Amino acid sequence: MRAQRFGGSFSPDKKTQRDDPAHSKPFQHSRASRVSIRARLMYALPMPLFFAAIGSIFAGNPFEMVVEITGFVGLLLAAFLLNEGLKAEIAFNERKIARAPSIPRKVFSAVLTGISVAFVCAFSLGQPLLSSLLFGSASAAALLVAFGLDPFRNKGTEPSTQLESDRVSRAIDRAEAVLTETIDLASKLSDRELKLRIERVCAEARGVFRAVEEDPRDLARARKFLTVYLAGLRDATEKYADISRRSTSIVSRLKYEALLSDLETSFAEHRVELLQNDRDELDIEIEVLRERLRQDGLAPN
Repeated sequence: MRAQRFGGSFSPDKKTQRDDPAHSKPFQHSRASRVSIRARLMYALPMPLFFAAIGSIFAGNPFEMVVEITGFVGLLLAAFLLNEGLKAEIAFNERKIARAPSIPRKVFSAVLTGISVAFVCAFSLGQPLLSSLLFGSASAAALLVAFGLDPFRNKGTEPSTQLESDRVSRAIDRAEAVLTETIDLASKLSDRELKLRIERVCAEARGVFRAVEEDPRDLARARKFLTVYLAGLRDATEKYADISRRSTSIVSRLKYEALLSDLETSFAEHRVELLQNDRDELDIEIEVLRERLRQDGLAPN
């Protein structure tokens, strides 16, 4: 059998694609984390109740103080649920195959807002029960009109392919969890340049997620790719973060930065053609990555 020279992403003379226009947008697959300013302002709206509660303390009205503090906490929790619901909706919208959020956070936020407003109106402002309920219902309805409902249906799934789509969605969820761990570890680094590099690598990894969602014909192979590569990135980041806390090692930094460069290139290359690649070649690249992590001392002990 004729031997073939390996030319994968981790080959010493592998040409990188950093100058390729296709890779000139490093954050095009990064997860959106920003929520509208209107949703952020919901945290500020309950503040008058907080100051009213302080005034009730000085005025010697403990009952009103308890009511106002309860309303304040309820509205703060409603704002938190709203912002979390919007984040979940952003993540849902940017994926081609996704399960609806298990908890309708925006609906719960609207209900809690209505209850809090009605409670304050009835027991602090002295409004009749019917008027308080109307104010609470109007507040809940206004929130839903302003921010919409949560997604209630799975996306990208058909009844005949429900099982396959669920498998893809679960695999992507697990991979996203590994990326989240990696980003959390990177946040502990003091090197801003490395943080940006890690964010770019994670953005390319999410590009692979989108490719898997578009064509999940070989999910088992894709899962192995994602598991090994992403676990390697997370473990190497954990190891380097530990090393950097104890000492400033230029050698370790160079090795880690080289690994990030190769992973970024590899994710970019496999983003579209992962599921069509030769299986033997992919297995070889995975083994090369594992061996490299061991040799460079970037795998946890």
